[in-house]
Amino acid sequence: MSENRVVCEVCPHHCAIPEGGRGKCRVRGTRNGKNVPLRYGIVSSVALDPIEKKPLRRFYPDSTILSVGSFGCNLNCPFCQNWEISMTDGSEVLRGEETGHDLAPDVLADMAERLRGRGNIGVAFTYNEPTICYEYILDTAKLLKEKDLKTVLVTNGCVEDKIAGQLLPLADALNIDLKCFDAETYRNVLGGDLETVKHFIERASSRCHVELTTLIVPGMNDSEAEMRSLADWIASLPDGEEIPLHITRFFPRYRMTDRAATERKTVLRLSEIAGEKLRYVYPGNM
Repeated sequence: MSENRVVCEVCPHHCAIPEGGRGKCRVRGTRNGKNVPLRYGIVSSVALDPIEKKPLRRFYPDSTILSVGSFGCNLNCPFCQNWEISMTDGSEVLRGEETGHDLAPDVLADMAERLRGRGNIGVAFTYNEPTICYEYILDTAKLLKEKDLKTVLVTNGCVEDKIAGQLLPLADALNIDLKCFDAETYRNVLGGDLETVKHFIERASSRCHVELTTLIVPGMNDSEAEMRSLADWIASLPDGEEIPLHITRFFPRYRMTDRAATERKTVLRLSEIAGEKLRYVYPGNM
């Protein structure tokens, strides 16, 4: 490895990034010989959402949570619903107004505390992939814990053990995308790694509240056989039958406008199949 490149250890891509460059996620880069987040504290979206929107159905139901997103993602899903922020480094969005989007950890924690009166229980890091700027989560989560507020991550789970080991002790709940149950699809269509995601789910579910989401894409992961395999694996985890699974509909987005939305009957049928092994299965986007 050239001494001018620094290997990023946040996710399985292990990007070797030259000085001044960026990794596949678009927001981690090499600066002064170190791998750093280039969008620390820079947010694209802030909203007070129902907790069920994350989606989390069995974690403080009927509450709200302050949801914050930034830019970038370490996957490349062609159907991404938030592609405007996940598939960019934010430069075009923020040009000329970057300071207006800077939200320091103490400011975010104070904002969350002020919203308690509106049912807020904490902060959810969501909309784009939050773990690629894990430092921001760590700094904010420590402040939230001091205020007895919750930290929630909505993540694709494509994160290495070293980073997971720092995040999970501070996380109260996660919704993790289990996008399919085929290693080749993960690698060639999504640009990720199924085994990394499975390992992260197993580790996270032993530490805090976890719910999973699978978006059903016609022609990609909509077979009954794949859903049986996915549900069997979840059920095989310690107390896996109790892990909620959200099965949601695909709608044409981003680079996948070549097919119609998933039929409702498909989502309902696959939910029935998952329900043979799992106690809590929620069809969504119906």
